[in-house]
Amino acid sequence: MPYKMKWNKLLSQESKSKRGRNKSINSNDLRTEFEKDYHRILISASFRRLQDKTQVFPLDKNDFVRTRLTHSIEVSSFAKSIAQSISNRILNDKIDTGFMPEDANYISDILASAGLLHDIGNPPFGHFGEDTIRSWFEEKLEEMVIENPLNNKFQKLSEVLNPQMREDFLNFEGNAQAIRLVAKLHFLIDENGMNLTYALLNTLIKYPVSSLHINKNSGNIKDKKMGYYLAEQDLFKHIVEGTGTLNEKTGEICRHPLTFLLEAADDIAYSTADIEDGFKKGFIVFEDLLKVIEPLKNEENPNLCSHKKLLYYKERAIEKNYEKPEMYAVQRWIIFVQGSMINSAVYSFIKNYKSIMNGTYKYDLFEDTYSENLVKILKRLASTKIYTSVAIMKMEISANTIIKFFMDNFIRSVLYYDTPLNEKYLKSIDKRFLNIISDNYLHIYRYYSAKFEKNCDSEEELFSYKLYLRMLLVTDYICGMTDTYAKTLYQELIGIE
Repeated sequence: MPYKMKWNKLLSQESKSKRGRNKSINSNDLRTEFEKDYHRILISASFRRLQDKTQVFPLDKNDFVRTRLTHSIEVSSFAKSIAQSISNRILNDKIDTGFMPEDANYISDILASAGLLHDIGNPPFGHFGEDTIRSWFEEKLEEMVIENPLNNKFQKLSEVLNPQMREDFLNFEGNAQAIRLVAKLHFLIDENGMNLTYALLNTLIKYPVSSLHINKNSGNIKDKKMGYYLAEQDLFKHIVEGTGTLNEKTGEICRHPLTFLLEAADDIAYSTADIEDGFKKGFIVFEDLLKVIEPLKNEENPNLCSHKKLLYYKERAIEKNYEKPEMYAVQRWIIFVQGSMINSAVYSFIKNYKSIMNGTYKYDLFEDTYSENLVKILKRLASTKIYTSVAIMKMEISANTIIKFFMDNFIRSVLYYDTPLNEKYLKSIDKRFLNIISDNYLHIYRYYSAKFEKNCDSEEELFSYKLYLRMLLVTDYICGMTDTYAKTLYQELIGIE
């Protein structure tokens, strides 16, 4: 059966530096391009920094709880397991003749890499860091002004920036930042960043829409958030063209099929891990978990009943004289439900294969499956017992203070940087903040502003775009910080240390 999207395109080994080529030019290197992706990620500084970025519990002294690094490794493992099961079904059941045996290894490698990268663009202090940056822009784009050297008039930042630039900041998003980071900011050899394959990059783009086309009410999961910034618009176009997710006739852009698998792996990892970590730290007790999953006790298949399984594991722990039977039961139960969720994701992908490959599937893979209610229940439990706890609230207040301080001072320091009015307005303190920003980020700014200038005929457009890049320079720098670095730098700058 023919599908709109084809695996030979979806698994494109092209990259920024190898557009138009699908094979390695180094005959002595037997690795596929997808294996090279994986190795580039593992040795990158950006990946290592995830060990000191918050998953749920910030700067935690307990080495049991997850960081962004351990969470990402778990997502990578789940994603690869799902890929292997799906490959087996497609090949054995002859679901798609366009899916080749070697593609099974390809999608496993792609999803293993995507799992490692999926949170790499997030700022310090978890998702609240994203919220703080968005709220800062909501307030300051209308409040801060800059003198336009072309007409010597003061204008609000919101007036200088074009609509997409404004919406990029107002809808600031870690997913879009991840694409920017791996494609441009991680300077290994040249401006190509990690130089990852288009297949991997498209798998990471959960929302293949710009900030101007976000539609949370469309009913389609791919429209909920933005997937790329205006600064990466050309790259995005190359990615969707190279992987065949762009319909050349209609202009419609579909979600890459592997993105559904990555998203499912992420849901499995954090919906279960947050419960385990929350239980370990005392935010959740056994009775909390037992109570919320009680509605599932009437499930038809007793072997799959999560409520019965939790009670069973506690009974077994008591029989074996475990010192902490409830802890054993929860941890053993987590493993059980993770396996159940993996099976649900595989079942759903195969069941909806036609609509997924034709770009018409609008939901996550747990929709209308056995695991749908369980995933929702666990997320709700974490939300009520963990995310609203005093400890998390204190972290969010601290994060808000730290990130707003950085945004206030670093944005002010770059407003007139690289403009004719630099000497007029750049104060001594602004220069000091500017000097703190990494040389790597400054180099990236200069490279892409010069590149844009070569192809720009309008001075007004150039002024606007360079301001946009300077503001991205600040968010790039902040997003590259670890929790500890952000906290330490803040304390140093306000004179605590």
